[in-house]
Amino acid sequence: MTGYTAVITGGAKGIGGDLAQRLLEQDYTVVVLDLVAPEFRHPKLEYLACDLLDPAVVAPVAADIASRHQVTHLIHNAGVIWPNLVEDAKPEDITGLAQLHLGAALQLLQAFLPAMKERQFGRVLFTSSRAALGAPTRTAYSATKAGMIGMARTWALELAPHQITVNVVAPGPVLTDNFWGVIPKGSPQQEALASRIPVGRIGTVEDITRAFLFFCDPANGFITGQVLNVCGGASIGSLQI
Repeated sequence: MTGYTAVITGGAKGIGGDLAQRLLEQDYTVVVLDLVAPEFRHPKLEYLACDLLDPAVVAPVAADIASRHQVTHLIHNAGVIWPNLVEDAKPEDITGLAQLHLGAALQLLQAFLPAMKERQFGRVLFTSSRAALGAPTRTAYSATKAGMIGMARTWALELAPHQITVNVVAPGPVLTDNFWGVIPKGSPQQEALASRIPVGRIGTVEDITRAFLFFCDPANGFITGQVLNVCGGASIGSLQI
């Protein structure tokens, strides 16, 4: 089987950007959906601006991609944190992140699923979070990242007969713009957090990308409905992020 096409949400930079470049190196066609354009270029890279918070925007973009590409890999990586304590949390935080983390993935998969079923092959991947286990100031984020896991396991059961696998990578603290949007770059807070992680450091985008590449591999078709915590041991300790 040849000719793989991956759609990566939030693929302009950070984890998604690194994964996009690694898949391009493996001769995939890569379609990046993001609010900003990638800084890297490649003949097999396509960028589409898309606000995943708006289902009315996502629907035509998904249909356009499906009309021009036989998508084999959907990596739903886009996400934001919107941190606040429970006293300050708003219902619209949950509504917004539910669309971004869950609804957009559903819209995209529904558009790409006919081609995956026809080909009897597909890889669907989510970027969840160690925060799905709970973290202070993460009411909407933790709820919707945990929702990804339930949705992925449901899809894994439904799609397994079509040789479409669905898996989740759940990063712990990773040095990305999202992380530095909450914890100042190079701050004592960042260093203190690193010291509390069992392996003694904060993760890199490459740490996470390697996990995604494993699940993306067409040879790994006997693994589905799984959650891989790539977190330096944070998911098995009592780390307060």
